[in-house]
Amino acid sequence: MTSDHFDDELSETLRRLRLRRGMLQGVAGVQERRWWPEGFSFADAAAEAGAKALSEAGVDPRDVGLLINTSVSRANLEPSTAAGIHHSLQLPPSALNFDIANACLGFVNGMQVAANMIDAGQIRYALIVAGECARQAQRATLDRLRRPDATRADVRDQFATLTLGSGAAAMVLAAADTHPQGHRLVGGVSRAATRHHELCVGDNTRMQTDAKGLLDAGLELAEATWARAGAWNWQDMDLYVMHQVSVAHTRGVVDRLGLDPRRVPSTFPLLGNVGPASLPLTLAHHADTLSPGDRVLCMGVGSGLNTCALEIAW
Repeated sequence: MTSDHFDDELSETLRRLRLRRGMLQGVAGVQERRWWPEGFSFADAAAEAGAKALSEAGVDPRDVGLLINTSVSRANLEPSTAAGIHHSLQLPPSALNFDIANACLGFVNGMQVAANMIDAGQIRYALIVAGECARQAQRATLDRLRRPDATRADVRDQFATLTLGSGAAAMVLAAADTHPQGHRLVGGVSRAATRHHELCVGDNTRMQTDAKGLLDAGLELAEATWARAGAWNWQDMDLYVMHQVSVAHTRGVVDRLGLDPRRVPSTFPLLGNVGPASLPLTLAHHADTLSPGDRVLCMGVGSGLNTCALEIAW
């Protein structure tokens, strides 16, 4: 779904409010995003990604002791989305399964929880999944913004909804001593600034965002987290895999933290902001550029606000 198509859908509103076309590309840097086919849900996508991850890792689903679904998308309040994914993957009855919901930080939080359970000897293998679908929220938003009473403020506040994308990703974690050929999760730091919890609020039909306030507060929190992480020596990593939001967010973090922009890949121009799946999707897209011994930093800021940075030794 191209941004040009969205501009066509909103052409009358843009003309009436004297707003220019191309804002999604010019301001956010999002050229297009994906929608799943009708009838294919975000949970289906998460299960498919999970099955692919297990297959590529050579792990028997019967050995999985933990499934964590980290999707923002959800069809209902209960049961957990993880329950359906557990069933789809035919995981054993002994496998714990639950959701972790923390906006766009969910996936890295799932990695942290799984790693701690593995280190504690409670499980052998963990599967972390995230699946997102932007179709429902974007269709509803386009319908609202086409109404004759839609205002400039409506376009501004709901702009971020149109930058979302659909996608899915999954990761298998196991004990490093039993899989020395794997990529090692080293550890990291987290920080919260929950006074900003109302800057970005979303449901299944819209995401209402104070874009400037969110950007400013997110950069401030990222800088505070970076200052706390001095002992980690992250200034010269081989790859910085960031949660994918927009060109302004990426440039802001790069400038504020003094990173080499050549080491900060972007997938949002063609995929949009795929919520918690954005970071692992970006890592997967650039995994072939990495060599054993490279250092990778996974970095994200999620609505709330919360931030996390986790190092992986490739």
